[in-house]
Amino acid sequence: MVDPPLLEVRNVHAAYEGVEALHGVDLAVAPGTVTAVLGANGAGKSTLLAVIAGLLAPTAGDVRYDGERATGTSAALLARRGLCLVPEGRGVFPNLTVRENLWVMTHSGANRKEVEARAYERFPRLSQRKDQHAGTLSGGEQQMLAMARAVATRPRLLLLDELSMGLAPIVVDELYAHVAQLAREGVTVVVVEQFARTALTVATEGVVMAGGHVVHAGPATEVEGVLHSAYLGPSTMGNEHPVGRART
Repeated sequence: MVDPPLLEVRNVHAAYEGVEALHGVDLAVAPGTVTAVLGANGAGKSTLLAVIAGLLAPTAGDVRYDGERATGTSAALLARRGLCLVPEGRGVFPNLTVRENLWVMTHSGANRKEVEARAYERFPRLSQRKDQHAGTLSGGEQQMLAMARAVATRPRLLLLDELSMGLAPIVVDELYAHVAQLAREGVTVVVVEQFARTALTVATEGVVMAGGHVVHAGPATEVEGVLHSAYLGPSTMGNEHPVGRART
């Protein structure tokens, strides 16, 4: 028996300041999978995550999470139900220490010691920086902190927006190793990514977006060929050639 999707996006339309950015997007994400959402600048990838996370209300269509309608549900309530977003730009508080950034996540009901223990177990480097202000960390360490805050709440669905932006390839590989481990532990992950090949190394499913539409969805093993031949062109597939850097 096939498990029902943990996340369903049904014919979703969304707009910013009256300009439609999503034009009838459909998406189904099975539990325990890693789905890579790929596409060029302006494709609608980050807009899609904002709608799923409850940060942007769709103008039409529906989002369902864990079998229940999520459209119209606040981002805070969705987070308490296990849906967690790590935004583009990491979203850490630069003037707070590492441990203070982690304490922000105690709203989920866990105490400070539990949150810190979970974070440092997964990212030991952060334990060496716990009294350091987040703004003084390297870009890779800040992204680790952003992920650590998210996983400290034991999410069921983790949304990652541009995980590798501005980071060296060796750091990106390390972060994606953590993504793969989360999936093995049963966390469902949706990642919007600028480095297509890197994301596809850990993804089970791939989604290609263009102009606010999903133009292809299927096993990750099929997606690289679609990206390469359909519309992104041959120069975009290497780790040194991002699909797109700007917010989409």
